[in-house]
Amino acid sequence: MRRLTVISVVGARPQFVKAAPVCRALRESHDELLVHSGQHYDYAMSDVFFEQLGIPKPDFNLAVGSGSHARQTGEMMPMLEELFIEKNPDLVVVYGDTNTTLAAGLAAAKLSIPVAHVEAGLRSFNRSMPEEINRVLVDHISELLLCPTRVSVANLAAEGITRGVHLVGDVMLDTAKFFAEHVDPSQALQQYGVKPGEFYFATVHRAGNSDSKPRLREIISAFARLDLPVLWAIHPRTSKNLEDFGLGATVASAENIIVVPPISYIDTVSLLRSAKGILTDSGGMQKEAYFFGVPCVTMREETEWTETVELGWNTLAGADSERIVAAISVMAKPGAKPSVYGDGNAAVQIVDAIEARFGG
Repeated sequence: MRRLTVISVVGARPQFVKAAPVCRALRESHDELLVHSGQHYDYAMSDVFFEQLGIPKPDFNLAVGSGSHARQTGEMMPMLEELFIEKNPDLVVVYGDTNTTLAAGLAAAKLSIPVAHVEAGLRSFNRSMPEEINRVLVDHISELLLCPTRVSVANLAAEGITRGVHLVGDVMLDTAKFFAEHVDPSQALQQYGVKPGEFYFATVHRAGNSDSKPRLREIISAFARLDLPVLWAIHPRTSKNLEDFGLGATVASAENIIVVPPISYIDTVSLLRSAKGILTDSGGMQKEAYFFGVPCVTMREETEWTETVELGWNTLAGADSERIVAAISVMAKPGAKPSVYGDGNAAVQIVDAIEARFGG
Protein backbone atom coordinates (compact mmCIF):
# COMPACT_ATOMS: atom_id res chain seq x y z
CA MET A 1 0.00 0.00 0.00
CA ARG A 2 1.39 3.38 -0.97
CA ARG A 3 1.22 6.52 1.16
CA LEU A 4 -1.54 8.77 -0.13
CA THR A 5 -1.76 12.55 -0.30
CA VAL A 6 -5.23 13.59 0.80
CA ILE A 7 -6.79 17.03 0.94
CA SER A 8 -9.70 17.29 3.37
CA VAL A 9 -11.96 20.34 3.05
CA VAL A 10 -14.17 21.62 5.88
CA GLY A 11 -15.90 24.89 6.59
CA ALA A 12 -18.75 24.62 9.11
CA ARG A 13 -19.00 23.43 12.70
CA PRO A 14 -20.77 20.10 11.94
CA GLN A 15 -17.93 19.30 9.54
CA PHE A 16 -15.33 19.92 12.22
CA VAL A 17 -17.04 17.31 14.41
CA LYS A 18 -17.12 14.83 11.52
CA ALA A 19 -13.54 15.48 10.41
CA ALA A 20 -11.92 15.10 13.84
CA PRO A 21 -11.77 11.27 14.01
CA VAL A 22 -11.12 10.91 10.26
CA CYS A 23 -8.14 13.29 10.39
CA ARG A 24 -6.61 11.31 13.24
CA ALA A 25 -7.11 8.00 11.44
CA LEU A 26 -5.81 9.30 8.09
CA ARG A 27 -2.64 10.81 9.53
CA GLU A 28 -1.54 7.52 11.01
CA SER A 29 -0.57 6.24 7.55
CA HIS A 30 -1.04 9.04 5.01
CA ASP A 31 -0.27 12.69 4.30
CA GLU A 32 -3.29 14.89 4.86
CA LEU A 33 -3.64 18.60 4.16
CA LEU A 34 -6.58 20.24 5.93
CA VAL A 35 -8.33 23.16 4.23
CA HIS A 36 -10.76 25.42 6.11
CA SER A 37 -12.96 27.42 3.77
CA GLY A 38 -13.85 29.97 6.46
CA GLN A 39 -17.59 29.50 5.90
CA HIS A 40 -17.91 29.50 9.72
CA TYR A 41 -15.24 31.86 10.93
CA ASP A 42 -15.68 33.39 14.40
CA TYR A 43 -14.16 31.80 17.51
CA ALA A 44 -17.38 30.27 18.86
CA MET A 45 -18.30 28.75 15.49
CA SER A 46 -14.83 27.65 14.42
CA ASP A 47 -11.61 27.99 16.44
CA VAL A 48 -12.96 26.51 19.67
CA PHE A 49 -13.98 23.36 17.81
CA PHE A 50 -10.46 22.81 16.48
CA GLU A 51 -9.09 23.28 19.99
CA GLN A 52 -11.54 20.99 21.79
CA LEU A 53 -11.74 18.27 19.17
CA GLY A 54 -7.99 18.02 18.74
CA ILE A 55 -8.17 18.76 15.02
CA PRO A 56 -4.83 19.81 13.51
CA LYS A 57 -4.56 23.50 12.69
CA PRO A 58 -5.72 24.00 9.07
CA ASP A 59 -2.90 24.09 6.56
CA PHE A 60 -4.90 26.57 4.50
CA ASN A 61 -7.74 28.96 5.38
CA LEU A 62 -9.65 30.48 2.47
CA ALA A 63 -11.42 33.01 4.75
CA VAL A 64 -14.45 33.15 2.46
CA GLY A 65 -16.75 34.44 5.21
CA SER A 66 -20.50 34.78 5.01
CA GLY A 67 -22.60 35.65 1.99
CA SER A 68 -25.15 34.24 -0.43
CA HIS A 69 -24.94 30.61 -1.53
CA ALA A 70 -23.74 31.61 -4.98
CA ARG A 71 -21.12 34.04 -3.71
CA GLN A 72 -19.71 31.62 -1.13
CA THR A 73 -19.54 28.72 -3.58
CA GLY A 74 -18.21 30.88 -6.41
CA GLU A 75 -15.46 32.45 -4.32
CA MET A 76 -14.25 29.12 -2.95
CA MET A 77 -13.95 27.28 -6.25
CA PRO A 78 -11.06 29.19 -7.90
CA MET A 79 -9.05 29.16 -4.66
CA LEU A 80 -9.63 25.45 -4.22
CA GLU A 81 -8.85 24.78 -7.88
CA GLU A 82 -5.51 26.58 -7.57
CA LEU A 83 -4.65 24.67 -4.43
CA PHE A 84 -5.61 21.30 -5.91
CA ILE A 85 -3.48 21.93 -8.99
CA GLU A 86 -0.50 22.92 -6.85
CA LYS A 87 -0.71 20.00 -4.41
CA ASN A 88 -2.00 17.36 -6.87
CA PRO A 89 -3.61 15.10 -4.23
CA ASP A 90 -4.62 11.50 -4.76
CA LEU A 91 -8.11 12.40 -3.59
CA VAL A 92 -10.18 15.14 -1.97
CA VAL A 93 -12.36 14.32 1.05
CA VAL A 94 -15.52 16.35 1.67
CA TYR A 95 -18.10 16.17 4.43
CA GLY A 96 -21.85 16.57 4.61
CA ASP A 97 -23.88 19.09 2.65
CA THR A 98 -22.57 22.65 2.95
CA ASN A 99 -21.53 25.13 0.26
CA THR A 100 -17.95 24.20 1.15
CA THR A 101 -18.74 20.57 0.27
CA LEU A 102 -20.19 21.52 -3.10
CA ALA A 103 -17.37 23.92 -4.01
CA ALA A 104 -14.63 21.42 -3.14
CA GLY A 105 -16.41 18.55 -4.86
CA LEU A 106 -16.94 20.48 -8.08
CA ALA A 107 -13.42 21.92 -8.15
CA ALA A 108 -11.87 18.48 -7.66
CA ALA A 109 -14.13 16.64 -10.09
CA LYS A 110 -13.45 19.17 -12.86
CA LEU A 111 -9.74 18.49 -12.39
CA SER A 112 -10.36 14.71 -12.51
CA ILE A 113 -9.28 14.36 -8.89
CA PRO A 114 -11.31 11.64 -7.13
CA VAL A 115 -13.78 12.86 -4.52
CA ALA A 116 -14.62 10.90 -1.35
CA HIS A 117 -17.90 12.02 0.24
CA VAL A 118 -18.28 11.35 3.96
CA GLU A 119 -21.97 11.17 4.91
CA ALA A 120 -23.08 10.26 1.40
CA GLY A 121 -26.60 9.18 0.48
CA LEU A 122 -28.63 11.35 2.84
CA ARG A 123 -31.91 12.62 1.44
CA SER A 124 -34.64 14.82 2.90
CA PHE A 125 -36.36 14.83 -0.54
CA ASN A 126 -36.92 18.57 -0.14
CA ARG A 127 -35.17 20.37 -2.99
CA SER A 128 -36.03 23.77 -1.48
CA MET A 129 -33.27 23.10 1.08
CA PRO A 130 -29.85 24.27 -0.18
CA GLU A 131 -28.29 21.37 1.73
CA GLU A 132 -30.30 18.87 -0.29
CA ILE A 133 -29.04 20.32 -3.58
CA ASN A 134 -25.46 20.23 -2.31
CA ARG A 135 -25.55 16.61 -1.12
CA VAL A 136 -27.27 15.28 -4.26
CA LEU A 137 -24.80 16.96 -6.61
CA VAL A 138 -21.75 15.89 -4.62
CA ASP A 139 -22.93 12.28 -4.46
CA HIS A 140 -23.21 12.17 -8.25
CA ILE A 141 -19.63 13.40 -8.79
CA SER A 142 -17.97 11.33 -6.04
CA GLU A 143 -15.96 8.18 -6.67
CA LEU A 144 -16.13 7.01 -3.07
CA LEU A 145 -19.44 7.32 -1.23
CA LEU A 146 -19.09 6.72 2.49
CA CYS A 147 -22.57 6.12 3.92
CA PRO A 148 -23.62 6.36 7.56
CA THR A 149 -26.71 4.10 7.37
CA ARG A 150 -28.39 1.40 5.31
CA VAL A 151 -31.05 3.93 4.34
CA SER A 152 -28.41 6.17 2.78
CA VAL A 153 -27.04 3.22 0.79
CA ALA A 154 -30.58 2.49 -0.46
CA ASN A 155 -31.10 6.15 -1.40
CA LEU A 156 -28.03 6.03 -3.64
CA ALA A 157 -29.11 2.76 -5.24
CA ALA A 158 -32.48 4.33 -6.07
CA GLU A 159 -30.57 7.00 -8.00
CA GLY A 160 -28.47 4.42 -9.81
CA ILE A 161 -25.34 4.87 -7.69
CA THR A 162 -23.88 1.56 -6.56
CA ARG A 163 -20.20 1.76 -7.52
CA GLY A 164 -17.86 2.99 -4.80
CA VAL A 165 -20.56 2.85 -2.12
CA HIS A 166 -19.50 1.74 1.38
CA LEU A 167 -21.55 1.46 4.57
CA VAL A 168 -19.14 2.76 7.24
CA GLY A 169 -21.34 4.13 10.04
CA ASP A 170 -21.60 7.67 11.32
CA VAL A 171 -18.42 9.56 12.18
CA MET A 172 -20.33 11.84 14.56
CA LEU A 173 -20.89 8.79 16.75
CA ASP A 174 -17.10 8.31 16.92
CA THR A 175 -16.68 11.81 18.35
CA ALA A 176 -19.76 11.76 20.58
CA LYS A 177 -18.79 8.41 22.06
CA PHE A 178 -15.26 9.59 22.87
CA PHE A 179 -16.33 12.78 24.63
CA ALA A 180 -19.21 11.12 26.47
CA GLU A 181 -16.65 8.84 28.09
CA HIS A 182 -14.21 11.62 28.99
CA VAL A 183 -16.29 14.70 29.87
CA ASP A 184 -18.21 15.42 33.08
CA PRO A 185 -21.36 17.45 32.22
CA SER A 186 -21.67 19.07 35.65
CA GLN A 187 -19.44 22.04 34.77
CA ALA A 188 -21.56 23.01 31.75
CA LEU A 189 -24.79 22.60 33.70
CA GLN A 190 -23.49 24.88 36.42
CA GLN A 191 -22.20 27.43 33.92
CA TYR A 192 -25.58 27.75 32.19
CA GLY A 193 -27.64 27.51 35.36
CA VAL A 194 -29.71 24.43 34.51
CA LYS A 195 -30.33 21.09 36.23
CA PRO A 196 -30.24 17.59 34.72
CA GLY A 197 -33.58 16.62 33.20
CA GLU A 198 -35.13 19.99 34.07
CA PHE A 199 -34.60 21.98 30.86
CA TYR A 200 -34.95 21.75 27.09
CA PHE A 201 -31.97 22.42 24.84
CA ALA A 202 -32.72 24.28 21.59
CA THR A 203 -31.00 25.36 18.39
CA VAL A 204 -32.43 27.07 15.29
CA HIS A 205 -30.23 27.77 12.29
CA ARG A 206 -31.80 26.48 9.05
CA ALA A 207 -32.52 29.29 6.61
CA GLY A 208 -36.10 28.09 6.21
CA ASN A 209 -36.69 28.90 9.89
CA SER A 210 -34.22 31.61 10.82
CA ASP A 211 -34.84 33.74 7.71
CA SER A 212 -38.65 33.61 8.02
CA LYS A 213 -40.35 35.99 10.47
CA PRO A 214 -43.62 33.97 10.63
CA ARG A 215 -41.80 30.68 11.29
CA LEU A 216 -39.43 32.22 13.82
CA ARG A 217 -42.41 33.82 15.61
CA GLU A 218 -44.14 30.43 15.84
CA ILE A 219 -41.02 28.78 17.24
CA ILE A 220 -40.59 31.49 19.88
CA SER A 221 -44.26 31.19 20.82
CA ALA A 222 -43.82 27.45 21.34
CA PHE A 223 -40.70 27.90 23.47
CA ALA A 224 -42.46 30.44 25.67
CA ARG A 225 -45.32 28.02 26.38
CA LEU A 226 -43.19 25.11 27.58
CA ASP A 227 -43.18 23.87 31.16
CA LEU A 228 -39.42 24.06 31.71
CA PRO A 229 -36.61 26.50 30.86
CA VAL A 230 -35.52 26.46 27.22
CA LEU A 231 -31.77 26.95 26.87
CA TRP A 232 -31.45 28.37 23.36
CA ALA A 233 -27.94 28.36 21.88
CA ILE A 234 -28.52 30.95 19.22
CA HIS A 235 -26.84 31.01 15.83
CA PRO A 236 -25.40 34.44 14.81
CA ARG A 237 -27.72 34.69 11.78
CA THR A 238 -30.75 33.82 13.88
CA SER A 239 -29.75 36.39 16.48
CA LYS A 240 -29.47 39.08 13.82
CA ASN A 241 -32.83 38.16 12.34
CA LEU A 242 -34.55 38.33 15.72
CA GLU A 243 -33.61 42.00 15.87
CA ASP A 244 -34.33 42.69 12.19
CA PHE A 245 -37.79 41.10 12.53
CA GLY A 246 -38.56 42.96 15.76
CA LEU A 247 -38.79 39.70 17.73
CA GLY A 248 -35.99 40.36 20.20
CA ALA A 249 -38.34 41.91 22.75
CA THR A 250 -40.67 38.90 22.49
CA VAL A 251 -37.82 36.57 23.39
CA ALA A 252 -36.63 38.83 26.20
CA SER A 253 -40.11 38.92 27.74
CA ALA A 254 -40.42 35.12 27.88
CA GLU A 255 -39.36 34.16 31.39
CA ASN A 256 -38.44 30.58 30.53
CA ILE A 257 -36.26 31.27 27.44
CA ILE A 258 -32.55 31.49 28.20
CA VAL A 259 -30.65 32.79 25.17
CA VAL A 260 -26.91 32.06 25.03
CA PRO A 261 -24.29 32.52 22.28
CA PRO A 262 -23.04 29.53 20.24
CA ILE A 263 -21.75 26.81 22.54
CA SER A 264 -18.57 24.75 22.21
CA TYR A 265 -18.80 21.11 21.21
CA ILE A 266 -17.93 19.76 24.66
CA ASP A 267 -20.55 21.96 26.34
CA THR A 268 -23.08 21.04 23.64
CA VAL A 269 -22.59 17.32 24.31
CA SER A 270 -22.81 17.92 28.06
CA LEU A 271 -26.05 19.89 27.80
CA LEU A 272 -27.61 17.61 25.22
CA ARG A 273 -27.01 14.52 27.35
CA SER A 274 -28.56 16.22 30.38
CA ALA A 275 -31.64 17.80 28.79
CA LYS A 276 -35.17 16.49 29.15
CA GLY A 277 -35.57 16.98 25.39
CA ILE A 278 -34.07 18.61 22.32
CA LEU A 279 -35.71 21.24 20.10
CA THR A 280 -33.78 21.72 16.88
CA ASP A 281 -33.71 22.03 13.10
CA SER A 282 -30.15 20.68 12.98
CA GLY A 283 -29.48 17.36 11.31
CA GLY A 284 -26.51 16.57 13.51
CA MET A 285 -28.29 17.28 16.76
CA GLN A 286 -31.12 14.88 15.85
CA LYS A 287 -28.52 12.12 15.66
CA GLU A 288 -26.69 13.19 18.80
CA ALA A 289 -29.98 13.14 20.71
CA TYR A 290 -30.45 9.56 19.49
CA PHE A 291 -26.89 8.59 20.44
CA PHE A 292 -27.54 9.67 24.03
CA GLY A 293 -31.14 8.49 24.29
CA VAL A 294 -32.71 11.97 24.57
CA PRO A 295 -36.10 12.58 22.87
CA CYS A 296 -36.02 15.17 20.10
CA VAL A 297 -38.54 17.47 18.42
CA THR A 298 -37.38 18.59 14.99
CA MET A 299 -38.76 21.88 13.75
CA ARG A 300 -38.85 20.84 10.11
CA GLU A 301 -41.35 19.02 7.90
CA GLU A 302 -38.88 16.31 6.93
CA THR A 303 -35.56 14.84 8.01
CA GLU A 304 -32.69 13.05 6.32
CA TRP A 305 -32.30 11.00 9.52
CA THR A 306 -35.52 9.01 9.08
CA GLU A 307 -34.39 6.25 11.43
CA THR A 308 -34.74 8.55 14.43
CA VAL A 309 -38.41 9.18 13.57
CA GLU A 310 -39.24 5.57 12.73
CA LEU A 311 -37.76 4.37 16.03
CA GLY A 312 -39.78 6.90 18.02
CA TRP A 313 -36.98 9.11 19.31
CA ASN A 314 -37.69 12.09 17.03
CA THR A 315 -40.92 13.93 16.14
CA LEU A 316 -41.29 16.24 13.13
CA ALA A 317 -43.28 19.30 14.18
CA GLY A 318 -42.46 21.92 11.55
CA ALA A 319 -42.43 25.55 12.63
CA ASP A 320 -45.91 25.35 14.12
CA SER A 321 -46.39 26.41 17.73
CA GLU A 322 -49.24 24.01 18.43
CA ARG A 323 -47.44 21.01 16.93
CA ILE A 324 -44.21 21.78 18.77
CA VAL A 325 -45.97 22.11 22.13
CA ALA A 326 -48.02 18.96 21.46
CA ALA A 327 -44.88 16.99 20.58
CA ILE A 328 -43.18 18.11 23.78
CA SER A 329 -46.24 17.23 25.88
CA VAL A 330 -46.09 13.58 24.83
CA MET A 331 -42.30 13.35 24.70
CA ALA A 332 -41.08 10.08 26.16
CA LYS A 333 -38.16 7.70 25.79
CA PRO A 334 -39.41 4.77 23.68
CA GLY A 335 -36.89 2.31 25.08
CA ALA A 336 -35.30 0.35 22.20
CA LYS A 337 -32.35 2.11 20.55
CA PRO A 338 -30.77 -0.11 17.85
CA SER A 339 -27.25 0.66 16.62
CA VAL A 340 -28.36 2.02 13.26
CA TYR A 341 -25.38 4.40 13.07
CA GLY A 342 -22.61 1.87 13.53
CA ASP A 343 -20.37 1.07 16.47
CA GLY A 344 -18.39 4.29 16.83
CA ASN A 345 -15.50 3.19 14.59
CA ALA A 346 -16.58 4.82 11.33
CA ALA A 347 -13.30 6.72 10.87
CA VAL A 348 -11.27 3.51 10.72
CA GLN A 349 -13.70 2.03 8.20
CA ILE A 350 -13.49 5.21 6.11
CA VAL A 351 -9.70 4.98 5.94
CA ASP A 352 -9.94 1.27 5.10
CA ALA A 353 -12.29 2.09 2.20
CA ILE A 354 -9.95 4.84 0.96
CA GLU A 355 -6.95 2.53 1.09
CA ALA A 356 -8.80 -0.28 -0.68
CA ARG A 357 -9.80 2.07 -3.52
CA PHE A 358 -6.76 4.32 -3.89
CA GLY A 359 -3.87 2.82 -1.97
CA GLY A 360 -3.13 -0.30 -3.97
